[in-house]
Formats: sequence, C-alpha cells, structure tokens
Amino acid sequence: MEKIGRDLLEMQRVPLAEAHVAAIRQAGTEVRYPAGTVLVRPGDPARHFVYVEEGEIEVMNVFTGERLIAATLGPTQFMGEISFLAGGSWSMAFRAARDTRVVEVPRRAMLDLMAQVPEMSDIVITVLAARRRKQLETGHSALVLIGEELHRDIRRIAEFAGRNRLPCASHPLGSSAAHAVAVSCSVDPHRPAVIFGRDTVIADPTPEKVARLIGLNQDLADDEAVDVLIVGGGPAGVSAGVYAGAEGLKALVVEDIAIGGQAGTSSRIENYMGFPTGISGADLVWRGEVQAMKFGTRFAMPLRVEALEKLADGTFCATFGNGQRVRARAVVIATGVQYRRLPIDRLAGFEGAGIYYSATENEARFCRDTEAIVIGGGNSAGQAAMFLSRVAARVRLVVRGDSLAASMSSYLSSRLEADPAITIQYGARVTAVHGDQRLEAVTIHCNGSAETVDTCAVFVMVGAVPNTGWLAGLVKLDEHGFVLTGGDAGAASPYASSCPGVFAVGDVRAGSVKRVASSVGEGSVVISRVWEHLHRPGQSGDRHAGASRAAASAT
Repeated sequence: MEKIGRDLLEMQRVPLAEAHVAAIRQAGTEVRYPAGTVLVRPGDPARHFVYVEEGEIEVMNVFTGERLIAATLGPTQFMGEISFLAGGSWSMAFRAARDTRVVEVPRRAMLDLMAQVPEMSDIVITVLAARRRKQLETGHSALVLIGEELHRDIRRIAEFAGRNRLPCASHPLGSSAAHAVAVSCSVDPHRPAVIFGRDTVIADPTPEKVARLIGLNQDLADDEAVDVLIVGGGPAGVSAGVYAGAEGLKALVVEDIAIGGQAGTSSRIENYMGFPTGISGADLVWRGEVQAMKFGTRFAMPLRVEALEKLADGTFCATFGNGQRVRARAVVIATGVQYRRLPIDRLAGFEGAGIYYSATENEARFCRDTEAIVIGGGNSAGQAAMFLSRVAARVRLVVRGDSLAASMSSYLSSRLEADPAITIQYGARVTAVHGDQRLEAVTIHCNGSAETVDTCAVFVMVGAVPNTGWLAGLVKLDEHGFVLTGGDAGAASPYASSCPGVFAVGDVRAGSVKRVASSVGEGSVVISRVWEHLHRPGQSGDRHAGASRAAASAT
C-alpha cells in the first residue's frame, strides 16, 4: 500500500544542486557552532532552514543526552523537519557533534525561495516527508506517553498524535523504558504521564496543550484578517487549501480534531484514482496538507468554530471555542459529517476505552489477538473490518440489514465474505455494553435472540450527520442539516450557499456524492468561485485586483 515519504535511506542524502546552494547562501547568514552546542530543542519554533557547509550535526536524545540516531548530517545536507513548512516547532533536539559551519535562512525567505525554484522545493519537501515517515515508524520524538493503556486522557493524546501524523513514543507503565524516561524527568515512575522533552511534564494533558507545544495550535492575532477561512480539514477542506494557496490567497484551514476528517480514519482506500495498491485516508490527506503548506496555506488545530457572523462590510467574523476571532473575506464550509452515536446506555462512558469511531493503527493495538466488533454496513465499516482482521483473532461485522449490496462497493463486500477471519452477522444490532473502567463485552440481538460477546474493542461506523450546528441560521440547510447550495439556495454557483461569500463543499453539502474523490474535486473547483467573489466590483478589502485566475483551470 502506498505510503507518504520515500525510503529515508534513499532520500536522506539527496544533494541540492550547486545553483540551489548558491541561492541559499545569498538568502542566508553564515553561522558557526562549536562542538557540543545545542542548535534547537523540542518546542523551539522552526524559524530557520539550516544548510550544513562543514562539520557534523547529530540528533540528541533529550532524556539521556546521548546521540539518538546513528546517522548524522554532514556537508551538503540540511537540518529540518516537516513542521518548518507550517511554522511549527521542532520535535527533536539537534546538536553540533563537532565544530560546524552552517548557513541559516529565515523561514519566510526560504519558503519564497522554494516557490521560485520548484526543483529545490521538490528535494526539500521529499526529504522532510521521508524524515517524518521515519519518525513515525521509529517513535523518535520528545513527546512520550507513559501508561496509555491505563489512562483515558493519555489515550486521547495518542489518538490525536496518530491522526495528525505527530511522532510520539508510548511506553507501558512499569516498563524499563517508561522508568528511564520518568526518572530522567524527576517524575513518579509509577504514575501515567505525558512528557515533552526533559523539562515539560504536561499536567491534565489535553490535545490542545500538546498542539500548542508542537506548534499546531498557532497563535492567531485576534481579529486577524484572511482572504478565505476554510472550516474543516478533510479531503475537501485540504484540497481547497492547496488551490487557495497556489492562487496566492491568504488561507487558513481550521480543524477541531485532526487533518483528514472522516476519511483520515479509513485504513485503506483502493478506489481513488492513481493509487492502484491503495492508500490510507490519513496518508492521502497528509500529502495534500504538505502541498498546501508549501503554497503558504496555514493550518490550525484543534480549533472549533463556535459562531460565524456576517459583518456590515460584507466580510465574516468567526469566533473559536478558545475565544479567538478571525475575519475572512470568504468562508468555505468543509466540515463533512461524523458517525452517529448509537442510543445505547453507557456507550459514551466507554468512548476511547473500548468504543472507537476510527480504525487506524492506533486503535488496532487494543484488539490484538482478541475479537473486534465493527458496527455498520458501508465502505468505511468494510475497510475497518479488513484492516482489523490483520491483528485481531476474529472480526465480527454487525449489519442491521440483510445485505451489503446497497451500501458497500462490490469489490469490498466480496473480500469480506471470502476472509475466514471475518464473520458478517446480518439483521443484528448491539443493544448493550458491559464493563467497569473499560469495555469488556457487548450484547448483540439477532433474529430474536440475544448473545453476549466478550470484546474489548467495538468500532461504530453507522450513518452520518453533518457538522453544521455552528452556522446558526446564517445559511439555508436541508431537513437533515446539510448546507443547501446552487439553485436550491438561490445561488448561481453550484457551491455557493444562500449567503453570498459562504461556500460549501464535500460531504456537508446537500446533494454531494459522498466519496473522497468528489470531495477533493469540489474543494479544488470552489476556489475559482471564491476568487470571483473576492474580485467582484466593490468587494471589501480587494487586495488582488488584476492577478491571474489560474484556479479555474488548474489541474
């Protein structure tokens, strides 16, 4: 299956061309570091691109002070992480292994240089992506979770990190690795903890606190103005971010959970054109996120829009859950849908402790060699069952109807039926959950009889409801809460809502085709409509008059 980032051994020593290096020298400043100097620590802002002229730079284990990775960076190589593109923070510490001379280029100047020299941009981005892939595979990071298996809040951090492609290490409480990290940080080795670097132990850990340390939850200036605010980081929202950035629009994408949306929970997508061996939803959307960041689009998460209002000058003001506000000349709604929560007593109490709404590698760890139950009859449920069958001793697919034909692609239902590790139970529904601190069993009703099944992992993937409660009457919705657009909303554009300047794309749009490919297409095309709105005569705050309209024909 296709994965983000080429092999690190292949990519880590791809040299920049002489012309690239000359441009870097012209844009940057020469700096010398004596042996032993720590250049950056975890949490430091990624403000500079660092090209090594002579000497050697190593990755340092922040907990022991020793070299963390055998390979080092030498002349012709550069120091950097993928967070550099977005203006995030470093996740590891780098130190001069011996006297070292580098050229440091400020982030903004380097991004401008990459935009002017696409061949150099290709090399830099490919190497940074390969490094992130290696980090995810090895868990090399200053973010360490201890006792994830015992503490629900820490499991939420693990889920947040996993879905946002943030490298972290997770150690069981009582393990030698957990003990060593805890002792180095002077914390109780017998208690769960979330640690970022040697000096930061996160009390009452939340995704918001972790995001701020890593630089995901960007400090937005209150009432900061953008050209287009894109609400939702699924395929449609990220696609819109790519095309908005490519057009030179100042774009901000906000997401309240994780980039990827519901598609990001899909372990394998096999019917997306261009990926014959399949690709996970998280990898697919992350590629788009990196692409959008290259064009200057910013992402902020976890950040939820609580209210949106139209101002007297025709612009919009979005208020976030943390009280911050952003002003935008146009808004693209790409909030997608979320799985329904089943009306089962005590179900909410087990969410994150046996009840899950996504099936990724993070959740799969908790059902190894046990029976996993997937509820639902759509493609997402089928993909989850196939993925979980690789680790679970058995997977039971609980389907309310008597067939998969109407709700699942034929290729997928055929595989499910042929897999000996998967049992499909038709005409069935889960009616009760059992357990103390964690899920231990469920009751399944099927054809008039009830069965109690021991399980520690149930994956709920039934139905979907739109995320539109925050719109509060600003735009017209259909009876199910989806945003009406085009002729149904009295608008000329197929993606324009009833409120001029507000557009809707992807699953949240009434009448849309609920497929990843169509969401990506809508997100790309809508920017041409946004452009038209921003440049119509008399539009407030027009900053781009006379610029090219490539978005309408971009491919």
